[in-house]
Amino acid sequence: MEILAKIAFSFYCLIIFTGSVMAVTSRSLVRALVGLIAVMIAVAGMYLLLAAPFIAFMQILIYIGGVSVLIFFAIMLSRAEGDEAGPVSFGRAVNALVSLLVPAVILSVIIIYHPVAALDAPLNVSPALLGKRMLGAYLLPFELISVVLFAAMAGAVLAAWRKRGQP
Repeated sequence: MEILAKIAFSFYCLIIFTGSVMAVTSRSLVRALVGLIAVMIAVAGMYLLLAAPFIAFMQILIYIGGVSVLIFFAIMLSRAEGDEAGPVSFGRAVNALVSLLVPAVILSVIIIYHPVAALDAPLNVSPALLGKRMLGAYLLPFELISVVLFAAMAGAVLAAWRKRGQP
């Protein structure tokens, strides 16, 4: 059984790597979004490997079903003519690689020199308890995220409105 988990983990890692490279290097915004969606699906699979089906379902429902659709609408509403471009330049690939390596090195150094002690976590957390905890102490961040998403969508609509010659 352990070998199957390792195979599934490797498969999800491969999807995450491929989707993230696709999202960063693609010049087409729609193709970049497809790469991002692939990454989010693989992350949901990782949650399933961690025996957290509720969190995996929320990943699919919120991020894939909500955020990616919002990003897609924003792309479609604000898309300029001739947005599609040719192959990725060498400089763009180097920028993508640096953007990957700098945070990875910084976080690795922090984790190596300042390890965090493991916490005793309950094996099963009911969705009701999770909801109470998330909407208790973390209600303000949830509300702020919804305001940011609304502002992004409103900005895309406004940009599309002005692009079409409206005042």
